[in-house]
Amino acid sequence: METYTLLREIADSWVLLAMFMFFLGVGVWAFLPSQARNREDASLIPFRNDNPKAKCSGTCASCKCADDALNFKEPRNV
Repeated sequence: METYTLLREIADSWVLLAMFMFFLGVGVWAFLPSQARNREDASLIPFRNDNPKAKCSGTCASCKCADDALNFKEPRNV
């Protein structure tokens, strides 16, 4: 048996099985209850650098927000 043929048979069976077991292990590890905090942290990555906007009460005399709220052009879902 040639070396190439032997290595090809090993790769086709045992290495494929080892890679599949590794894939299953990573999948199980990712969904363990102890990883919940890490999953939540990863899900909030897009919002990390967002600065919250200041709330406008719309009561000041020069408030542009109050004018915009009265002159909307598109229907709003309330």
